[in-house]
Amino acid sequence: MCGIAGWIDYQRNVVREQRNIEAMAQAMTCRGPDGSGTWVSPHAGLAHRRLVVIDPEGGMQPMSRRWGDTVYTIVYNGELYNFQDLREELKSRGHQFQSRSDTEVLLTAYIEWGEEAVQHLNGIFAFAIWNSKNETLYMARDRLGVKPLFYAEKHGHFLFASEIKGLLAHPAVSRRVGADGLAEIFALGPSRTPGHGVFQDIHELRSGYHLRHSRRGTRKGPYWQLTAAPHEDDVDTTTARIRDLLQDAITRQLVADVPVVTLLSGGLDSSIVSSVAAAAFRAQKRGPLTTYSIDFKDMERYFTDNGFQTNMDAPWVERVSEYLGTRHIRVELDTPDLDANLLPALRARDLPGHADVDTSLLVFAGHIKKHATVGLSGEAADEIFGGYPWFHRGDALSADTFPWSLRLKDRVSVLSPGLLEHIKPFDYVAQRYHDALAEVPHTMDETPEAHRIREISYLSITRFLPTLLDRKDRMTMAQSLEVRVPFCDHRLVDYVFNIPWEMKNYQGVAKGILRRAAHGWLPDEVLMRRKSPYPSTPNPSYFRAMADRMSAVLEDFDSPLRPFLNRDRIRQVVEAGPQADQIPWFGQLMGNAQLFAFLAQTDAWLREYRIELV
Repeated sequence: MCGIAGWIDYQRNVVREQRNIEAMAQAMTCRGPDGSGTWVSPHAGLAHRRLVVIDPEGGMQPMSRRWGDTVYTIVYNGELYNFQDLREELKSRGHQFQSRSDTEVLLTAYIEWGEEAVQHLNGIFAFAIWNSKNETLYMARDRLGVKPLFYAEKHGHFLFASEIKGLLAHPAVSRRVGADGLAEIFALGPSRTPGHGVFQDIHELRSGYHLRHSRRGTRKGPYWQLTAAPHEDDVDTTTARIRDLLQDAITRQLVADVPVVTLLSGGLDSSIVSSVAAAAFRAQKRGPLTTYSIDFKDMERYFTDNGFQTNMDAPWVERVSEYLGTRHIRVELDTPDLDANLLPALRARDLPGHADVDTSLLVFAGHIKKHATVGLSGEAADEIFGGYPWFHRGDALSADTFPWSLRLKDRVSVLSPGLLEHIKPFDYVAQRYHDALAEVPHTMDETPEAHRIREISYLSITRFLPTLLDRKDRMTMAQSLEVRVPFCDHRLVDYVFNIPWEMKNYQGVAKGILRRAAHGWLPDEVLMRRKSPYPSTPNPSYFRAMADRMSAVLEDFDSPLRPFLNRDRIRQVVEAGPQADQIPWFGQLMGNAQLFAFLAQTDAWLREYRIELV
C-alpha cells in the first residue's frame, strides 16, 4: 500500500514548483514509510510514498514505460490479486517485464487495453497514469472503494492525493467548508455522501469510477455498478459458488513478500477468513498462521448484551484459534489508550470519525505492525449478506431514512438553533437518502419485500460500507499496515447482490447461505454464533473521559465548536451518566460516550485544520 499525489497544470511549468508536489506526498508519509519518489514534466508532476509489500527492488514509483512514441508514467496505491494471471496474458501479447511488481503489470495493462484495463483488474486500487504524448491523465478507483482517492480542480490546477491532507498541503487548495460540508459532518457523519470531500475545493473519486483529465477538461463516470438480475442458481449451486469465490479471494490475498496475518474476532466473517488462510498456509508450508484479536480491560466486568454487542469475543477467539492451530496474539486496551489516541485518529482520517472504534483500531494496528505488514479482515460480509440488524428489524425497514441513523432528531438536539438553520439537517439527510434510492437497480418482478431489501442492500454497500472502509484504510495505514478485505472481491459482491433474500437467510437464519457455504471450515457453534460487531468498550471510565473532554469544550470560550452546540442539552446528557439511554445515534456502537468523542474530534478538527466557514 502507498500514498499517491499529483499536479497537472497546462498553464504553468510545474517543474519549477516541484516542492509543492513533494509536500503533498510528504503529508502522507505514514502510507509509505519505505520509500518515496517524484517525477515531473512541464505540465505534470507525480509523487509517491511506498510501503513495500511485493518486489522490494523492482516496484519503485513513479514508474515509467515507453511504448512506441509514448511514455506512460504511473503512481499507484493498492494490490492486484490477479496480477500473475495478467502478467502471463500480457506476455502472450508481446509485452516484456523488468520487475515482479504488480505496478508494472497494471501500467502494462493500461498500455495494452487503455481505459478498458480496469475491467481486467481484481484488486484494491487507486492509480493515476500520465500519457506524455497527448498530455492526459487517467485515474481510477477500485469497485468497492477500499483505497481512497481525492482530487481538486481550481484556477487551472488539477490536483489529486490519496488523502485529504495531501491536497491541503498544496497552497492552491483552500480549507473552506460550507453548509453542505457541515451537514456532512453533523447530520451524516461519520458517513459521507459518495463523491463528497466535505471541503469546498475537494471531491472524492467515487468507488467504481474512472476519470480522464486533459486540456479539454475533466470527464468522469462509472466503469462498474451494482446491477439487478434474476438469480437462477438453486441453493446447492449457490452455496458451492460462494464457497469457491471466497476460497479464491482469500487465497489470492495472501500473496506478499512480507509477513501476513489475519484479524480474528471469533465471529463468522473473520473466522472464515482465518480458516481459509490457515489452510493455505499449511498447504504452502508457510508455518502456522498468526492471528490477532483485540479486547478491552475489564470487559467481563462491564459487558452486557445490548442487542448489538451480544456476547464477548474472547472465548470465541480462543476456540477458533485452537481449532485452526494458529499462533494467536491478544491485544488488550484500556481507556487511557483510547483517550490518548482520539486526536491521532482524527488526524489519520482528516475528519471526525468512529470514536473508540477508530482509536482502538489505530492502536491495534500499531501492535500488529510490530510483527507484520499485511493483514486480512472480514469487513463487508454483513453488507453483502444482510447481517446487520437493520436488515431484520421492522422499524429500520419501514423508516424513510438511512437505517443506521434512525435517531436524527436526538442527534441534532445537541446542536444550536443557528447551526440547525444553517445546515437544515432533516432536509439535507432526506435529499441524500432519496438521491441514493434513485440509484438502486431493480428487477421487474420484485415483491414489495424484495424491493425494500434490495434498497437496504444497496444503501449498505454504497453508503455504510465506505464508512468502515475509510476507517480501516486510514487507521491501519496511519500505522503503515496494509489490511485486505476478501469479502470486497467484486465477483462475490456481484453474485451475492442478486441472491433472493429467503436464500440469503437460509432456514431463517441471518447470513444463513454464508454459514452453509462455510460448513466444514469451522466448528458448528462458531458457524452459528450470533452477530457481535467490532467491540466497543463498555467501561464507564470511557464515558467519563469523553464527558470530561466535552465539558472542557463547553467551558472554553475560544472553542470554535462551542457556538454550534446546544450547551444545556449536552450538559443534561453528561449529567445523566453512562447508564442513560445508549441507543446508538449512528451504526450499532455510537452511544453517548461516542457522541462526546465525535464532538471533541470536531472541535479539534475546526482548530487544527484551520477550517474557514463560509
